[in-house]
Amino acid sequence: MSTTFDVLPMLGRGKHRNPRKGACFMELASYLAGERWSDHPACTHPLLAMLARAVNDLTTDVGRPRLALLIPSVIGVSSDDAHWDVRIALDAAVQALPGAPEYRQRTLAVAVIACERILDEMDDRAPGTRSLASREALASVPATAAWAEEFCRGSVAKPARFVRDAAPSIVGSAVLAVAESALPDTDARLHAMLDAAITRCRAWADAGEVEALAEDRWREVVRPVNVEV
Repeated sequence: MSTTFDVLPMLGRGKHRNPRKGACFMELASYLAGERWSDHPACTHPLLAMLARAVNDLTTDVGRPRLALLIPSVIGVSSDDAHWDVRIALDAAVQALPGAPEYRQRTLAVAVIACERILDEMDDRAPGTRSLASREALASVPATAAWAEEFCRGSVAKPARFVRDAAPSIVGSAVLAVAESALPDTDARLHAMLDAAITRCRAWADAGEVEALAEDRWREVVRPVNVEV
């Protein structure tokens, strides 16, 4: 099903004291979820919400309205499972590394390697296991990847510390790398990064009940005018 809307929420950068001042992505999500107005609502996983805020702020004014259609999809999507944080961070780094400015590449290459090592420990995988996406991302910057391999040699990261300190830093660097990239369609790439993260998280979460509760509020904000099945 595809839906187009004749009215979209007026999304803006940064925090807004109340809806009359505008809204960012996560502030509107808090409203749709029936929570107190906030850009850190409880209805969404903290790292996914951080990614949404960063994408919202770094998308251009022209491209930002398209993000509004993703807002209902983050409601009720949360978990205490550390896998979520590692996977969100890894996916963001993998998507951002190809085409990233040179001054961002080392951070992202180290992030890819570190995330895969954390998954080795968490999932009892063979050391050095890497997804095809990670291998391809590192192969896109071979010199940087070689440096990162040496830099990470012998390093050990604990999942709890990684989730607390490293994962948010990785997500922030990844979004900045896409926004600062010389590749075309930056807005589309930022949208795709957020959309992919939401899709992955929704596959893990049972968000149906909360999403249904948000539907009536969503209809207050946007009115469907054309639906094709």
